[in-house]
Amino acid sequence: MIANLLRGFLIGIAEVIPGVSGGTIALIVGIYERIIGSAASAVEALVFLVRGRLQQAKASAKQIDWLLVLPVLTGMLVAIFAAAAAIEPLLESQPENMRGLFAGLILVSLIFPYRMVGASWRAADYLVGLMAAAISFVLVSLPRQELTDPSLVMVFLAAATAVCALVLPGVSGSFLLLAIGFYTPTIAAVNDLDLGYLSVFVLGATVGLALFSTALRWLLVNLRRLTLVVMTGLMLGSLRALWPWQDNLGQLGSPESLTPLVFFAAGAMVVALLLWVQSRASKAQ
Repeated sequence: MIANLLRGFLIGIAEVIPGVSGGTIALIVGIYERIIGSAASAVEALVFLVRGRLQQAKASAKQIDWLLVLPVLTGMLVAIFAAAAAIEPLLESQPENMRGLFAGLILVSLIFPYRMVGASWRAADYLVGLMAAAISFVLVSLPRQELTDPSLVMVFLAAATAVCALVLPGVSGSFLLLAIGFYTPTIAAVNDLDLGYLSVFVLGATVGLALFSTALRWLLVNLRRLTLVVMTGLMLGSLRALWPWQDNLGQLGSPESLTPLVFFAAGAMVVALLLWVQSRASKAQ
């Protein structure tokens, strides 16, 4: 349970950082498919409950991995509130170094979905992966905007869209919020405990997650290879958002300091260490 709390904490931190996907972190810590399965089962249980089919609702609820889901959600909530207060100043004071760190982490973590595909990649797989990377590259290149007083309807829709990144490696929910102008007001709402804003945001995120997790579980069961290839491409394309040398509008620039490369190497080494631990654990089994 302590390990799952820590996993949730890491995922929560990722969701606060523009350019870093919580789904990517879930892949790295080895709970991605279990989380997707549990989320989809929760949606099924809720649908059956609304329809009055109690026995089927109970059966679906039993398929939820509660010993995983509850501590992960708890860790995520703690991390989101803690990161909003602690990580944001660090990102503002050292944005280039932090982007370098996260770029190193994500680049090496590409090996996780790459390996999950199973058999060797074919030419068609590489083509699909590159197309997904191009789409992700375009998404994270969108011009960034800022909103000062968004309507609650727009907050609902923004949350429903951004939460999809929680279960889709390579697309950062916080970056999507940044691109459509909702990042700053959402962070402010977390720090100010704006319950009205946060309630609508959570409702929108819940609806979005319910719809998307069910579809994604179906894809992982019926089109697993294609889905994982697309995920790998999305992660690759998302690295554009983490180019260390860029301005506040996301325009890429040339290297001004080599310090971010040190942080890049540190991030890469962290994931390499995780890969080594995972390899040793697999051999021990």
